Amino acid sequence: MRIEGLYRLVSAVPPMRVGNPSYNVDRMVEIYDSAAERGAAVVLFPELSVTGYTCGDLFEQETLLAAALAGLERLRAATAGRPAVLIAGLPLLKGTRLFNVAAVLQNGRLLAFVGKTYLPNYREFYEKRQFRSIREHDGSPVEVNGEPVPLGNDLLLDAGGVKLGIELCEDLWVVTPPSNNLALQGAQVICNLSAGPELVAKAEYRRELVVGQSGRLSAVYMLAGAGVHESTSDLVFSGHAMIAVNGRLLAENQRFEREGATVTADVKIAWLDGQRRAWTSHNDVPAAPVRTVELAPLPAAPDAAFFALAKHPFVPSDATARTARCQEIFTLQATGLAKRLQHSRAQRLVIGLSGGLDSTLALLVAAWCCDMLELPRTTILGVTMPGMGTTSRTKNNAVAVAGELGAELRIIDIQDAVTGHFHDIGHDPAKLDVVYENSQARERTQILMDLANATGGLVVGTGDLSEIALGWSTFNGDHMSMYCVNCGVPKTLVRYLVEYYASITPSPELARLLLDIHATPVSPELLPGAQHTEELLGNYELHDFFLYYFLKYGESPRGLLALAARAFQ
Repeated sequence: MRIEGLYRLVSAVPPMRVGNPSYNVDRMVEIYDSAAERGAAVVLFPELSVTGYTCGDLFEQETLLAAALAGLERLRAATAGRPAVLIAGLPLLKGTRLFNVAAVLQNGRLLAFVGKTYLPNYREFYEKRQFRSIREHDGSPVEVNGEPVPLGNDLLLDAGGVKLGIELCEDLWVVTPPSNNLALQGAQVICNLSAGPELVAKAEYRRELVVGQSGRLSAVYMLAGAGVHESTSDLVFSGHAMIAVNGRLLAENQRFEREGATVTADVKIAWLDGQRRAWTSHNDVPAAPVRTVELAPLPAAPDAAFFALAKHPFVPSDATARTARCQEIFTLQATGLAKRLQHSRAQRLVIGLSGGLDSTLALLVAAWCCDMLELPRTTILGVTMPGMGTTSRTKNNAVAVAGELGAELRIIDIQDAVTGHFHDIGHDPAKLDVVYENSQARERTQILMDLANATGGLVVGTGDLSEIALGWSTFNGDHMSMYCVNCGVPKTLVRYLVEYYASITPSPELARLLLDIHATPVSPELLPGAQHTEELLGNYELHDFFLYYFLKYGESPRGLLALAARAFQ
């Protein structure tokens, strides 16, 4: 199925020659042609890419400025009949002021010039020697080939509902980047034409700026940096290109490529608006007025070849990141439980242990909490309550894990109590229906609540986020607790948390037990014989996939189906 609403973005670093607009434009046209044929919606080039950034005092020569405008005309012609937006940098003379600008071209039209606001003039930079800040401009258009073209730093480019904003290099590095206001006024894609030279560790900081700004703005942030051919006797340029979205790096090139480079990403722009609606404080920030420049609608990506889609979105794919995530989640869960334990002045943590994943995770969190508070692990009262469908594997695992962790354990068989209840309500025990199943869950809850009252404890809930979202919990049964530690943890992540604890425990036997629980099929164990939750409810990988993209981005059911078809092939 086709994934709707994708737009292909390209940040390009062309090979170039300083002071040679004719050569540079040839290379840029080649890249633009190729990107447009591959379905690009926006093609971004570096700062002063038409002339080169390191022209120095050549920027004062009318010959270079005229050649730059001639090159701009060729770029305009290259976009004729094409909806892909081309954004390139060049020097622009307005009266006696020279501005460092980004030109916006589409469908054979020159639509706007966006000027650089903040000109660095420290250490290796001396841009104020040739250029003036666009803040000195009075807001009037500039005439090119007899046509007025908007010029400023307050221009919002609206391409059929997809809104673009532009800033140049240093503008990102200042206290209040122009992109802040552009995003507040609706810009979903910020394009940065850059020409920052390299220093040790500067690329890492630049990356942090780009990713961080995309996160702060809930936006796409594209950056195209000047390439190695800009390098002079005292400065080295790397041609750094990146595309980030909402605090996540989507694409980045290998720096110092002599033949130039492009990075490409497919992005669902509508997701950004969904994020901004949910992030209500985004709309609380006052914004300054902007001028809107109308563009033709952008072409949709012809496929999803450059769309980064996580099959397990709750679980980091990188092993190191996953380990760090698991440690943080355990700490968060244990800290919340510790606060609850202290505030309620409870003496015990009462947990129903089934030998399954969720109750095992709750038990591990309780042990982590006890260690955090320097309490004996006998503070934990684990209760395993075998019923009609309990298997020896899960019961034995529950008993053994509690013993390995040092928790107090009680075994209370509920079969006689449930059978008596069936007699009281006139239910045939041979009828294996929802009454048969849920009576067991409610009996277990009654035992846990009564034991908590008897021991001055609180019942620690075990239900996870996926079960709660799907309604897969018995009302007044496992639905009930005094503090649920797993309610924010999806099922796909529960597995990794149990596996993580197995990797850090000094006890080989506990590690073995946890890995066996990890390998046990998910089951409510409420009926005699094998009973598998996913055969009744569906695959948890899919449930968590749908849950993530529905809640985080507000994706439609049809969109969810298309996303899942791609992720799961």
